[in-house]
Amino acid sequence: MKASTTKVGATRSLLEHARPHRKALIAGAALSALGGVSGLAQPLVAKSFVEALAVDGSVTRQVLLLALLIVGGALTSAFGMYAVERAAESVVLGARRRLIARLPRLRVADLDRRPPGDLISRVTADTTLLREAATNNLVDTLIGSVTLIGMLVLMAWLDVVLFLAVLGVVVAIGGCTALVMPRIARASKEAQEALGELGSGLERLLGAIRTVKASGAEQRESAVLDGSARDAWRAGLRAARWGAVAGTSSGLVVQLAFLTVLGLGGARVANGSMSVASLIGFLLYLFYLVGPVAQLASGISGLQVGTAAVRRIHEVLELTPEEGEAELPAARTAREGDTTREGGAGIVFRDVVFRYREDGRPVLDGAGFEIGPGGLTAVVGPSGTGKSTLFALLEHFYDIDSGSISVDGRDLRDWNPAELRRTIGYVEQDAPVLAGTLRDNLMLAAPGASPDELRHVMEQVRLTALVDGLPEGLDTEVGHRGTALSGGQRQRVAIARALLRRPRLLLLDEATSQLDALNESELREVIAGIARTTTVLVIAHRLSTVTGARRILVLEDGRVRASGTHAELLREGGLYARLAATQTLGADRQGSAPVAGD
Repeated sequence: MKASTTKVGATRSLLEHARPHRKALIAGAALSALGGVSGLAQPLVAKSFVEALAVDGSVTRQVLLLALLIVGGALTSAFGMYAVERAAESVVLGARRRLIARLPRLRVADLDRRPPGDLISRVTADTTLLREAATNNLVDTLIGSVTLIGMLVLMAWLDVVLFLAVLGVVVAIGGCTALVMPRIARASKEAQEALGELGSGLERLLGAIRTVKASGAEQRESAVLDGSARDAWRAGLRAARWGAVAGTSSGLVVQLAFLTVLGLGGARVANGSMSVASLIGFLLYLFYLVGPVAQLASGISGLQVGTAAVRRIHEVLELTPEEGEAELPAARTAREGDTTREGGAGIVFRDVVFRYREDGRPVLDGAGFEIGPGGLTAVVGPSGTGKSTLFALLEHFYDIDSGSISVDGRDLRDWNPAELRRTIGYVEQDAPVLAGTLRDNLMLAAPGASPDELRHVMEQVRLTALVDGLPEGLDTEVGHRGTALSGGQRQRVAIARALLRRPRLLLLDEATSQLDALNESELREVIAGIARTTTVLVIAHRLSTVTGARRILVLEDGRVRASGTHAELLREGGLYARLAATQTLGADRQGSAPVAGD
């Protein structure tokens, strides 16, 4: 992973987000600047108005010009604001699309280190802050600077002495404000990180709400979330406090400058070195100074907040995605000849060592075995011996520390990850089902499957009775994480999803644990039929699952300690005989992803 974006890098990244929409931003800035120019001209017209009154001249031209400047300035500013807001929404869309495109392609190891709630916060809350910084705040800073410089130039033209006095006040307070800006950026980043932690806590709670309720832990979990909410509140207060200091400075500049001009200007009028009309014009510029100063302070403060958000966004964008094609069009699936071979895939592990963490113990420590194409191979062993990890490595979710893994004679590192996974059907231990319809879930891995193929697979896994009983059939919503389905139904959906892809290698991680004996027996027959042409690798804890396997691998302490048929391993005795005697073959932990030691 690359180093976190520095402050200079964050500013550059902020400009990069704005660059594709520079035409709209330039147009909006130009219109806003034009509105500001109308404001710059108004004090000069007012000065001319006062001078005309002093000599009893006509003021019609001045009044009409003032009206035109006011109305024209308001209209151009409104159009400019709309152009900037439109660009702002486009900036947010662009950033979110980049994040959404990147997240599914990130390595599993990188995703494991970041809670989902925090990643969601970066896509939603941080991009919203980017919206303001990359457009409104950028334009505010630019327009505020230009307008302020223009006013100061005109003030100098009216009276150099008063101008120098005002400039001294602006520089003094501006220098103090500049010291505050880094604190605003730091406090804003802390606030966003705290918000991400709150999102992670909510995701944790809602993802296991039934367990929390069944455990009577609602109050304890609420207390944890309350602590995260308070952390976010405190960080937000710090950002608001420094923001208030920066915001107050704009008003302070004008007030101190007004007192300075009033005293010094009054004295100059009294001694005749300055006219009353010039003093009125200068005071009007001073009052108009409130807008650009406030705009500049707000813009700079917002940019500090925005750079903090950009750093968090680019922490994700800088992560290295998996190489190769992430996804194919719906028409191209494994069934249409994407794989280079037909039949089952051969697998070879040679002295594989793997750790989930660099400082952790090896989950696999010299694991080695060879499986020929086709047939059913079962993997058994006590919990924590690395059975689920074998599957994760075959899917190339993680890189091994040493040794080698090959599929079809090709080292796993030479495979394009997307190409590799198109040859594999993978049924995870907890058989996750996504929110959406039953049809969406079944066709997730094979969007180009025909109705006949879908019907055939549903018959194979005994899903037809379920579908016939649903109010909208395949188009019935299954709920968040498939809560509308039973555990056994979710497993059958996951198996059907894998089979519909017609894989050459089928990985089943205890895929029948929640089925009743009858359904398990029927599905076992289906899997045995598939194993005639497909390599099937199954993690099993029930004795009934492995007795018909062509080969059984016995894992212990991250190594294959024995292999053979059920009868051969029973004759040898040892670990397999002890496991078989219990009829469970070692119960594994439940979870949505392998953990260290699993």
